[in-house]
Amino acid sequence: MSLTDRCNLRCSYCMPAEGLDWLPKATLLTDEEVIRLIGVAVTRLGIRDVRFTGGEPLIRRGLVDIVRAVAQLTPRPSMMLTTNGIGLSRLATTLAAAGLDRVNVSLDTLDPARFAALTRRDRHADVLAGLSAANDAGLVPVKMNAVLMQGVNDDEAVPLLAFALERGYELRFIEQMPLDAGHTWRREEMVTGAEILAQLRSAFDLQPDPAERGGAPAETWLVNGGPTKVGVIASVSSPFCGACDRTRLTADGAVRSCLFSAEETDLRGALRDGANDEDLAELWRKAMWGKPAGHGIDDPTFLQPVRPMSAIGG
Repeated sequence: MSLTDRCNLRCSYCMPAEGLDWLPKATLLTDEEVIRLIGVAVTRLGIRDVRFTGGEPLIRRGLVDIVRAVAQLTPRPSMMLTTNGIGLSRLATTLAAAGLDRVNVSLDTLDPARFAALTRRDRHADVLAGLSAANDAGLVPVKMNAVLMQGVNDDEAVPLLAFALERGYELRFIEQMPLDAGHTWRREEMVTGAEILAQLRSAFDLQPDPAERGGAPAETWLVNGGPTKVGVIASVSSPFCGACDRTRLTADGAVRSCLFSAEETDLRGALRDGANDEDLAELWRKAMWGKPAGHGIDDPTFLQPVRPMSAIGG
């Protein structure tokens, strides 16, 4: 569930320095509409895990109220938040009390200068404070997400994992995907999952995680015998489309059956036109029944989605 397309960082692999044209406020789902659609998903479509994303979801003013309302649904879904961590030190305890279960915090580098260059904002200390606050608030296991880029931070796989191990965080490396606003992504410039694992194995003993992966996007390994794990989400070089069970709802109420979808199904229009919950559920079902067999990145005809990642919700 993307709560906003806006963000307070300008990561070079996501959006330009000047930002983007944000979605008009009138097109965004209200807090009540967000809660209602999540309720449809949970009570009628079998959804058991809800992840709040953005843009940056912490800048959504109604976030705490939305979390609190979703926690009251029956059956109660697990709730996670994917965030850049800025502002998390202030909100972690409140979100935990409202019912949030876990967080994933993006941190691509341990070097403050690199962070400032990559995100175009000097907020590295705020992200570290957010990670610590989430851990103290019981939003555990706290997970870190990191994207490695050639010539930028491709030497940090080992330091990032050492940092996570020292603090009890779980690290997930994510291959850079063709979802940037400028459509400048090039496969040959991507640091692959295999390359990341080769770096990690130079310093750590990695053994395959015996737990069933299911539809999880990350393939995980036990680090130095466990129990701590490290994961790699190799969406490009080793896609997991066959096991994917995710559905995405954008901040303006469109269902996307895949992160890379070229098509969307509008729920906001139907909702505002007076559709009942079963009507909304049926539209959502049809959208997911039309899910393609794979994202098609390796197909020569593949085209990046018109929407960038910030407007989709990862």
